[in-house]
Amino acid sequence: MRCCAGRARTGKFSGSAPQSVESCAVTAAPNSAPFPPARIRAQADRRRTFAVISHPDAGKSTLTEALALHARVIGQAGAVHGKGNRRATVSDWMQMEKDRGISISSAALQFEYRDTVINLVDTPGHADFSEDTYRVLSAVDAAVMLIDAAKGLEAQTMKLFEVCRHRDIPIITFINKWDRPGQEALALLDEITERTGLRPAPLTWPVGIAGEFHGVLERASGDFIRFTRTDAGAGIAQEERLDADAAAAMIGGDWDTALEEAELLELEGQEHDQDAFLAARSTPVMFGSAVLNFGVHQLLDALVDIAPAAGPRPDQDGNPRPVEEPFSGFVFKVQAGMDANHRDRLAYIRVCSGVFERGMVVTHATTGKPFATKYAQQVFGRDREVVDTAFPGDIVGLVNASALRVGDSLYVDRKVVFPRIPTFSPEHFKVIRAKDSSKYKQFRRGIEQLDHEGVIQVLRSDLRGDQAPVLAAVGPMQFEVAEDRMVNEFNAPCTLEQLNFSLARRTTPEWVSVLSRERGVEVLSRSDGALLALFPDRWRLAGVEREHEGIVLEPLVVSA
Repeated sequence: MRCCAGRARTGKFSGSAPQSVESCAVTAAPNSAPFPPARIRAQADRRRTFAVISHPDAGKSTLTEALALHARVIGQAGAVHGKGNRRATVSDWMQMEKDRGISISSAALQFEYRDTVINLVDTPGHADFSEDTYRVLSAVDAAVMLIDAAKGLEAQTMKLFEVCRHRDIPIITFINKWDRPGQEALALLDEITERTGLRPAPLTWPVGIAGEFHGVLERASGDFIRFTRTDAGAGIAQEERLDADAAAAMIGGDWDTALEEAELLELEGQEHDQDAFLAARSTPVMFGSAVLNFGVHQLLDALVDIAPAAGPRPDQDGNPRPVEEPFSGFVFKVQAGMDANHRDRLAYIRVCSGVFERGMVVTHATTGKPFATKYAQQVFGRDREVVDTAFPGDIVGLVNASALRVGDSLYVDRKVVFPRIPTFSPEHFKVIRAKDSSKYKQFRRGIEQLDHEGVIQVLRSDLRGDQAPVLAAVGPMQFEVAEDRMVNEFNAPCTLEQLNFSLARRTTPEWVSVLSRERGVEVLSRSDGALLALFPDRWRLAGVEREHEGIVLEPLVVSA
């Protein structure tokens, strides 16, 4: 969703926050005169592009809408498990998301706050969809990591920390659900230090134990920010700023405890260091409750003040492309089936340099062919808005981009190819077949679409034929999504049969005949041309490697 002055906004995303004309989508003729480099750099400096990541049910979608609420992009926040007058989260648009209270797809939202343009990408939290999260992290400059105050660092949280570490992505940590009983704040900081190696540097400190949340101590000013719950959390929480003396008189012992703990943090040297944060050695920490909108305003301010702006992106050879260079970007997600009224597919691109202008003709780096960007949108859930102009750091959805796949690069003038996005190694495999032979055309179209989006890997062989391709997934819930979409989106009822494989290794054509003779091993081809040998377990894999010296069985780049 794009918020611009002079443009009417309709539907559920309405607000009254003042907007800067400079941030608006400026209508321009395709391939018109270039924008001055200084203006492009200035616009890139205004961008903050980040993802919200964490373990399932930590509150990512809730935080996404709480941030939008505080920026006055929406009039009322939703909640996955809302009651009373709270609605379902807008970003969760799939029926399965609504039924299970989880995020399966990713949602992108753009809004302006304090003359800064925020590009916020909500991601799936469930481990079965970690591949989609990994792709999103390739397109952001920072991450907000949510930690449940009661559960601490969970398994999926640690996986995402490692992905961020691998990409040197700076992380702001938001300890969520402080309105409920949970662990001690100091214990959570110790856990972050011990398990991630990052040095936590709290910017705010909770006043009151978890479950008895009065507000936060703002460490930079020493002030007490008192929160008041309103409207079941559907509206912006009331905040009152008090000095230390007033806080002591109002709160008493909990305020004194917060001051003592803050002094301890100072003695331990747990102060914010901007260079250490940008180098991904330290993580600023904040406390709040996304469902009640407590601490969300402070998080927004931190994103503006300390999160990195859009900067030069390295190409596949490691050479950074300056933001003022001609347009370039890469595809990090392909999505279809978002609305029965929009039978199209969207390719989400991260603008890396230059200016994107709707209607411009760019070059598809993979094929070298021209690509016209006639239809471009920004999307949050099912809500869409046309994009005319976008700058480095922005996320744009190209409509009906059937030629584009995840990882593809686009450019104008000087060629650039950005690093490919690795594919996760699947661990679950099922054969899919059409229930009704008369629906085979719909069945085939559905399989091709799922494969194109990268929702699930599709493997084929001459032996099985197109009527019975193999679906390969990181997690079993991916099969549920695939089956649901085949039935409801493509009108192609299907059956899925579990295969006894748990490992995939990349091989080469000269080893296919050898592997095909091995008991319990099957070789199939992926749509990108890769040949994958499937094994039931690591012991069978080890046995084949012992029997055939020099055999090519390469692990896929990324493990889930």
